[in-house]
Amino acid sequence: MFYDMSDINIVDAPPGIEGSGFFATSLDKVIGLARSHSLWPLPFATSCCGIEFMATMGSHYDFGRFGSERLSFSPRQADLLMVMGTIAKKMSPVLKQVYLQMAEPRWVMAVGACASSGGIFDTYSVLQGIDEIIPVDVYVPGCPPRPEAILDGFVKIQELVKNESGRRRNSEQYKQMLASYGID
Repeated sequence: MFYDMSDINIVDAPPGIEGSGFFATSLDKVIGLARSHSLWPLPFATSCCGIEFMATMGSHYDFGRFGSERLSFSPRQADLLMVMGTIAKKMSPVLKQVYLQMAEPRWVMAVGACASSGGIFDTYSVLQGIDEIIPVDVYVPGCPPRPEAILDGFVKIQELVKNESGRRRNSEQYKQMLASYGID
């Protein structure tokens, strides 16, 4: 089964005024469109979901066609944290540190049942969802999720990035949300 992308138009122009030889729109919309197609994901893979992500990066699914061919293994150069797999409680400070080292704006995608809710590992040593320590923007279900589901989650992140206001990160509501996770 192939992932059908015929219903998604990747290069929609932001709404604006069009004329012969010109196009006018707001700066927020242009920046959102550019950001959404130039995300640098940081894969934080710990188990089987990471293997599915590797399949997603392969030529059959071609993750690069979404503008994210370059994976970043440095949090300071990434703007999308993709957490895949089981996160032990001992690893949670490391995950939070990686998140804090990323520059704003940053987004998080929880891939698979273990990253989203602890999965089948309802034990004392496994974090029951990464949203206990860092905010999550998109959850991808599955154990492990198929590459199509990972691509669908990535498209949802792109929509979120494209439609996000440039001022949202400075809002009081956003600062309160980060404070609820103990992040300044």
